[in-house]
Amino acid sequence: MATALRRSFSLRNLLLFRNRSNLSLPTLSHLSSFSETTFLQNPRDCNRLFFDSFIRETRRGFAKGRKSKDDNDTIEVVPDIRPTVKAAAVSLMEAAIVALSRELSKLRTGRASAGMLDHIIVEANGLKMPLSRVAVVSVMDPQTLSVTPYDPNTLKELEHAIVSSPLGLNPTLEGQRLVASIPPLTKEHIQAMCKVVTKSSEDFKQSIRRARQKALDSVKKAGSSIPKDDAKRFEKEIDELTKKFVKQADEMCKAKEKEIAGS
Repeated sequence: MATALRRSFSLRNLLLFRNRSNLSLPTLSHLSSFSETTFLQNPRDCNRLFFDSFIRETRRGFAKGRKSKDDNDTIEVVPDIRPTVKAAAVSLMEAAIVALSRELSKLRTGRASAGMLDHIIVEANGLKMPLSRVAVVSVMDPQTLSVTPYDPNTLKELEHAIVSSPLGLNPTLEGQRLVASIPPLTKEHIQAMCKVVTKSSEDFKQSIRRARQKALDSVKKAGSSIPKDDAKRFEKEIDELTKKFVKQADEMCKAKEKEIAGS
């Protein structure tokens, strides 16, 4: 047993272990003052020298391992938010156009239109519903509307809702339907309606611009995850969309003003 230990820590075996394990064990220059006989006679010195070198190299190995682990950390890939932001902006701009169309339809002109009563709310059987769900509206002639309820028992509620609306209509009962004549607009009324159209146009165009700004702010918050060139191209795309929807709102309002003025 003792003989085997001495052999295992001989100079030859130590040098062989050093070459195989790449540990910085004592070099030949460090061992020049020792002979193989000295190692065999002083195994404690040999063990201490080997142990110190082994611990020192092990510590270095752990330190290098931690560094390499940090260097090889994976980089999180941030998804491109531009398609989602663009879709949201388009949705908001389209909603503004729909709301503007609904507001313009509420304005009465001198001509009969089936959609001019759509915004009126009728309360029947304890429920509040748009007039279009309670009755069928049709144009009898350019100055007359016909309102036929699905349920004849709601005629009184229909008449009350139409009279209470700001359209200034006074329908008359003819059998199972209501007939409403569209009175001509006065000059003052036409001017007032045109002002309302202009205000509605500005309000909803502002909603479109807010949708644009919201989209650009969302991209700015993404920071460096979006290259500058891509961000500029995206801003240009949003600007083109904004111009498109603003132009559509202007055209709708101009058509309504023409309709009011020509009535």
